[in-house]
Amino acid sequence: MMNPTRLLRGALGLVAAGLLASGCTSSTAAGPTGPKTVQPAPQKKPDEPVSISNRAKLLFEDAVKAMDAQKKSKAVDFPSLERKFKAALEADPNLAEADYNLGVLAERQGKKDEAKGWYQSALKKKPSLRQASENLAVMSQNGGDIPAAVALYQDVLKRYPDDAASRARLAEIYRQTGDHDKAMGFARAALMRDPQSTTALKVMMRSYLDRKQLAMAKLVALRAMKIDDNDPELHHTVGLLLQQEGDADGAMLEFKRALEVRSDYLPAHILLAQMSLEAEDYPGAEDHLRKILQAGSNNAAAHLNLGVAYKGQGQMDKAMQEYDEAEKLDPNMAAIYLNRAIILHRAKDAPERAIELYKKYIGMAGGDVALSAEAPVFGLMREAEAVVQAKSDAKRAEDQAKQMEALQKQQQEELKKNEGSKPAGGAAAPAGNGAAAPEDPTGDLPPPDSGAPAQKNAPAQKNPAKADPNEPTDEF
Repeated sequence: MMNPTRLLRGALGLVAAGLLASGCTSSTAAGPTGPKTVQPAPQKKPDEPVSISNRAKLLFEDAVKAMDAQKKSKAVDFPSLERKFKAALEADPNLAEADYNLGVLAERQGKKDEAKGWYQSALKKKPSLRQASENLAVMSQNGGDIPAAVALYQDVLKRYPDDAASRARLAEIYRQTGDHDKAMGFARAALMRDPQSTTALKVMMRSYLDRKQLAMAKLVALRAMKIDDNDPELHHTVGLLLQQEGDADGAMLEFKRALEVRSDYLPAHILLAQMSLEAEDYPGAEDHLRKILQAGSNNAAAHLNLGVAYKGQGQMDKAMQEYDEAEKLDPNMAAIYLNRAIILHRAKDAPERAIELYKKYIGMAGGDVALSAEAPVFGLMREAEAVVQAKSDAKRAEDQAKQMEALQKQQQEELKKNEGSKPAGGAAAPAGNGAAAPEDPTGDLPPPDSGAPAQKNAPAQKNPAKADPNEPTDEF
């Protein structure tokens, strides 16, 4: 969005009412200051200049010189500049330009309400200070209050019929609403009054881009570049043109050129972050996304993409923290749950939870009907389900193995118990009672009923029976 904030500046010997306006670049930086209530100076006529003290003029010029020096060094110290302009204002409360410049500094730090207060204070002191009216109109336009912005622009045109800037900004409003005929009409009218109006040229470039008339957009871009090669918005618009032509490298160079001119130009950071993610340049994407968030943007998409950049660098815990931040800002962003599920599925070994999040994403995206059958989420969910099934099968097999091991152990214990209950030895059972003879521990006795003769060295029995004299013997 166009930003017309300009610091007013003057030269020694000129009264404040006759100060000229010139453009200055801006840079975001923190500056803990607040607007000081200034009593408006009485004026007899709207266009009648008020005499400003010489001390106030000198302090104002000193503040402007400091701003120019910091602009060249690309290191803006907002607190010190605010102190300088406030010193000029304290020297003479009628110095409306000091109020205006304090509004510019507040706006460039993202302090919208404070900036509006300073602009309104400047207009009360000097209703003819149309730059303050334009800035209020642009702030309304950027904030989405289009009717208020149109009313402010039209009020400026009533008082200044030849004002080119208000016509150029009205042209941008019509372009955004899709009325390209009125957009081009107001842009041409602005250029008739100010041929150097890059604002009007950028509106024409965008209008041609919207209608895919790339050759015409390029012609306007060449004309605009000759006027101001240090306009970040112009380089950004040229980058968009090159993107549409398919020249990604050229577009990236133009976006980077926009940041060289103004390091806090968020549209260039946003597109460079997107291009870095697509190229899997995750450190580069992280750098641009951090700049976006540091600018005070509560942007859920920026947190989500920063999580993707962390995931690409293997920093899963940081990625999950960014997804949590994105969910706090916009819990209806379906992509949060898809990205969180992928980490749980593939990095955190929690496929069950991942499946729940995949299903939530599908539901938030419109269900199976809205999504293509080839959508990656379906393949991811099948993969997670297969992991869950494999884990279930492995668990079942492990339980069965443990049961078999326990059963075998029980059987072995019972076997040992039974063996321990058998007698260690004893006399042979009487013949005829069906009992088996005890095992000979020496191994010298023949097995029962073997018919083998007794060993010759068997010991003689004590008290042998008396031999029958009638029994024949083997003796000779």
